[in-house]
Amino acid sequence: MAVAPSRPKGPPMTAMRAFEAAARLQSFVAAADELGVSAGAVSQQVKALEGWVGTPLFRRNPQGVVLTAAGRALLPSFIAAFDAMGAATQILHSLRPSRTLHIATLPCIAQLWLPSRLRRLRGLMPDLKISVTALETPPNLARELFDFALFFAPHDCSDAECINLGSDTIYPVCAPCLAEQLNTPRDLNDVALLQDQSWALDWSNWATAAGVALDDAQGGPRYSLYSLAMQEAEAGAGVLMGHHSLVADALAAHRLVRPYQDLCCDTGKALILFQPPTSRRSNDHSAIADLLCSG
Repeated sequence: MAVAPSRPKGPPMTAMRAFEAAARLQSFVAAADELGVSAGAVSQQVKALEGWVGTPLFRRNPQGVVLTAAGRALLPSFIAAFDAMGAATQILHSLRPSRTLHIATLPCIAQLWLPSRLRRLRGLMPDLKISVTALETPPNLARELFDFALFFAPHDCSDAECINLGSDTIYPVCAPCLAEQLNTPRDLNDVALLQDQSWALDWSNWATAAGVALDDAQGGPRYSLYSLAMQEAEAGAGVLMGHHSLVADALAAHRLVRPYQDLCCDTGKALILFQPPTSRRSNDHSAIADLLCSG
């Protein structure tokens, strides 16, 4: 008679994945963002793994979490294991009969910068399926199934797989009808300064760099989507701090204008095209990258 004895079991995969992300990023919050779960869920999974191991892997304190000696010893092996799993998943993905281009990017880039490039891409590669995912932070392209990621990142991005598409320069923009009221920068104090919640310091930073005195640099209407703030600017509701890559098309179409051509500020970041490791790129990767990088 055959027997089926119970076998020793390792910890849950979800617990190990949560530990690896939290340890690599040194943050439960950052790990939660990467994994698409709550910080509380990451904490619970890490506690479950610590219970299975029988020793703490993190020290918790008001400032965040710090790896214990045991956690530090485990981390390199966990990173290597999940990197290998990511590579295997990429190989599986390459065996699929249909080809879909997966792009991850900020919502504002997806709405304001990407459409004209994708239109050109579809014209030259009509059989290519395209999927765009809006994220707030760049994905790990060594593991996730994205072909490209587009985000604002520091100029000196150390990633060898990234392409700098231009500085993130900011300057005021508004509807042509409103520009008639703006003879000098001081006139900005008489109109609404439209604010994007993600870039709440834009007006203050620009005013400091340009040497302009603003009575209330952060007191204008606030919007959770940059594209919505831009629509309001086009409608004449106020002046928006334009990020060059996001407003360039609207400027070219004369939906927006720059009332002060010479007053701009470099944020210290650039629009960066992130790419996966060379070994995981498709045959048409270079051609697609060239199309995305062209104006």
